[in-house]
Amino acid sequence: MIRIFRTVDGKILETNEAQEGSWIAVTDPSSSEIFEIASQYHIEVDHLRAPLDEEERSRIEVEDGYTLILVDIPVIEERNDKEWYGTIPLAIIVTDDLIFTVCLEETPVLGAFMEGRIRNFYTYMKTRFILQILYKNATMFLHYLRIIDKKSEFVEKKLHASTRNQELIELLELEKSLVYFTTSLRSNEVVLEKLLKIEKIKQYPEDTELLEDVIIENKQAIEMANIYSGILSGMMDAFASVISNNLNIVMKFLATVTIVMSIPTMIFSAYGMNVNAAGMPFAGSPWGFALVIAISLVISIIVAIIFSKKNLF
Repeated sequence: MIRIFRTVDGKILETNEAQEGSWIAVTDPSSSEIFEIASQYHIEVDHLRAPLDEEERSRIEVEDGYTLILVDIPVIEERNDKEWYGTIPLAIIVTDDLIFTVCLEETPVLGAFMEGRIRNFYTYMKTRFILQILYKNATMFLHYLRIIDKKSEFVEKKLHASTRNQELIELLELEKSLVYFTTSLRSNEVVLEKLLKIEKIKQYPEDTELLEDVIIENKQAIEMANIYSGILSGMMDAFASVISNNLNIVMKFLATVTIVMSIPTMIFSAYGMNVNAAGMPFAGSPWGFALVIAISLVISIIVAIIFSKKNLF
C-alpha cells in the first residue's frame, strides 16, 4: 500500500500525487509497487525490499541520488494466543525532493505522523522529519519496555503460589522480547552515531540537538532493556526453584494424608480376614463395630497431631 502525505499550511494532508517535499509511506508493498517506485524515483529494488526482511540489520547506505537509513522498530506480535513484543525493520529513504518510509506493517511510530499528532512536523523538512521518526521510535521502545515491566510484575504475583510451568513460559516470552529489543536498540545506536557524523543532518540549527536527544533516549532504552532482562533472568531462576518447592510441599501433604488414612485401612483389613471370630478382639461384643471404628479414629487423630507438630501438613 502506498500513501502520499504533504504538509500544507502547517497541517498534514493525504494527497494523490507526489510533489516536492512530500512523504511517501509504503506499507507491505507488492512486487509491482516496488518496481514502480524503483523505476519512477531511481531507487534500487534491493533497498526497497530490505525492510521487508525481518532479519535485515540496521545500517546507513549513501547512494548517488538518495540515502537509505534502516532501523528496527518495536511491534506487537501474537505468540501462544497472547500479545508479546518483537522488532521489524523500517527503511527511511531520502532523495533530493522526497522522503520515503518502507515497512512490513503499519506501526504506531509512523501512525502518529499520519494523524498529525507530532508538533513541529513538516514533510518538506526532511532532515528534521528523519530525526523525529527516530525520536518517536526510541520513545516507543521505552513505552513497550515499561509495559513489559508491568507484565513481569503481574506474572511474578501469580508465581508465588504456582506449581505449573505456564508462568515460567510467560516470563520466557517476556525475556525473548527483551532480547529482541536489546539487539535492535544496539543496532540503532550504531546508526545514530553515524548520523551524528554526517553533515547533511545539520541543515537546521536545532537538528543536532534533536539528534543528541534521540541518542540519549536510545541509550536510556538500552539500559532499561538490560536492567529488565537481568531482573527477568534472575526471576526465572528463582521461581523455577519456587515452583519445584511448591510441588514438593503438595507431595509432602499428600504423603502425610496417605499415612494417616492408611491406619484405619490396616485395622479394617485385619478385621476383614476370614478367621475364627473367637480370636478377634470385640468380636463377641454388640458394640464391637463401634469400638473398632473409634479406636481407628483415635489412632489416626493422634498420628495427625504428631505430624502437625512436625509441620508435615
